[in-house]
Amino acid sequence: MKKHLFLIALAFTGCSVLKKDKPGTTSGNPVFEGWYADPEAHIFGKTCWVFPTFSAKYEQQVYFDAFSSPDLVTWTKHTHILDTAAVKWARRALWAPSIVENRGKYYFFFGANDIQNDTEQGGIGVAVADRPDGKFRDYLGKPLVDKFHNGAQPIDQFVFKDTNGQFFLIYGGWGHCNIARLKDDFTGFIPFEDGTVFREITPKGYVEGSFMFIRNGKYYFMWSEGGWTGPDYSVAYAMADSPLGPFERIGKVLQQDPKIATGAGHHSVINLPGTDDWYIVYHRRPLGETDGNSRQVCIEKMYFDGDGLIKAVVLTKEGVGRVGF
Repeated sequence: MKKHLFLIALAFTGCSVLKKDKPGTTSGNPVFEGWYADPEAHIFGKTCWVFPTFSAKYEQQVYFDAFSSPDLVTWTKHTHILDTAAVKWARRALWAPSIVENRGKYYFFFGANDIQNDTEQGGIGVAVADRPDGKFRDYLGKPLVDKFHNGAQPIDQFVFKDTNGQFFLIYGGWGHCNIARLKDDFTGFIPFEDGTVFREITPKGYVEGSFMFIRNGKYYFMWSEGGWTGPDYSVAYAMADSPLGPFERIGKVLQQDPKIATGAGHHSVINLPGTDDWYIVYHRRPLGETDGNSRQVCIEKMYFDGDGLIKAVVLTKEGVGRVGF
């Protein structure tokens, strides 16, 4: 009876359990079914959340789903946590979400419309909700960034919180990456000391898909290289003593394995609280798939050497083992 009521509750909340819990099993790759890409993973409380792009033709990318797990093995799907019906200026190409918790609310940053110049409507927007599974509503009623600053297309946004509490927006496509200081309420930006708002931090080889984290006092800046529809899509990184860089490219850490999958890229990273255990969440294309949108979300362990350099990530079919948060 309890199981029956649980399933009814999931149906009414737009949720569905995607994998049956079995002791000793691993996550498997992909970690959940469906074509999804650009995953951003977070640990909120005792739950890991993954927020991906719905991987389809641009005109069909009009909503976001989310996925949650208590252990990285069993996943629950949360459907349509944000869609174009809630964002009047967005009409297609909803991409690469980034989410942060701030003052008891969850802020969901997203790209929309794939604008090609400063005259088109679209760019990077912000939505807000009381829970990580939404429903999210448009926060500003307009894009937060709607122009090409320093040549960067306003897509692939990542919100980074520094140790002093300052939030930064790091974003950019077309081979350019900008960083900007966000206001505390996310309604705009705080200029840097020289008066500029958008500072370019583009490292060599950068294409898109920025991500940043801190480990042992060092800032790790990661990004995607290559073409997203091709087998050479990959992830590289740099290190610095500040979120502003300078960032000198060190090398690739994630790329295709012709025996496992191709097009491995556009990722995020999570750290198991209280440990030095790190995981990389990314998308890849199954062998034999030629459609650029045939992408799946996967997860692997990520390791460092004694100098703090990231070791090459090994692609697997097994994924990772069960964890507790």
